[in-house]
Amino acid sequence: MAGTHRPKLGKYAPPGPLRRGPVIVLVEPQLGENIGAAARAMLNCGITELRLVNPRDGWPNPSAYVLASKADAVLDAVSVFKSTAEAVADLHRVYATTARHRDLMKEFVTPREAAIRIRAEEAEGDRVGILFGRERTGLDNEDVALAHTAINVPLNPGFSSLNLAQAVLLIGYEWFTAADQTPASRMETVRGGFATQEEIQGLFGHLTAELDRSGFFHNVEPKRPAILRNLRNVLQRVPLASQEVRTFRGMLKAIAQGRPLRQPYSQRKSSSGQQAKAENGDDKTGGADSAG
Repeated sequence: MAGTHRPKLGKYAPPGPLRRGPVIVLVEPQLGENIGAAARAMLNCGITELRLVNPRDGWPNPSAYVLASKADAVLDAVSVFKSTAEAVADLHRVYATTARHRDLMKEFVTPREAAIRIRAEEAEGDRVGILFGRERTGLDNEDVALAHTAINVPLNPGFSSLNLAQAVLLIGYEWFTAADQTPASRMETVRGGFATQEEIQGLFGHLTAELDRSGFFHNVEPKRPAILRNLRNVLQRVPLASQEVRTFRGMLKAIAQGRPLRQPYSQRKSSSGQQAKAENGDDKTGGADSAG
């Protein structure tokens, strides 16, 4: 028997046509839970059409819905076939996933290469399917012989076996990212966006003033220019949001109000110079007071 209705995905539908991506064909899957997990992996990658060949426990299978995690629409539209040949009869291109080399002359490609080819074939209007084998033994040679190309995942040679849903997710992810425009790196900002240079310089001036008042530079006066230069560089190097700048300035204000205010560095420097002159008799007012 074969299901013919199309999925009603609602808010979980990927953009574009409702029936989207390569057809996923699970050949004689054993556990309903694995079918459900595979359906979830498919919808993660925007793939919506699932076909089953002789599922061991029959179909529909309530156990599949337990692991589908809201990918129920993919399961609701499953088509079931008696043989692999029937499942791929309407497809133009077929790929078979396998971890083993076969006694067949067959081209093997990586998932990434397969994804690039599938995207190109779909762009030409071809219907493409990907075969996944049984959990315990994988695909038979008869199944692989129905495919044009084999997909082999380069993994640890000593332990390359994948769970069925893992395999579906891995291939599906490569297909999805083959056309995805997400940049490799991006900076997310809070509401209000990045701080302006005026805001950054305001924070720098505020921080400098508070460091002066706190006596931070008292014992490192010769290093003050270098410290301030490094501090300014730090504020410029790290992208700050406007809200973050306002938060930092609020923190500085709270810290300052929580301690006795000290004379600013520039005023202390001027006062210390006057005191030194007075002690040396260079200041006329200071000298008169001393003579008295």
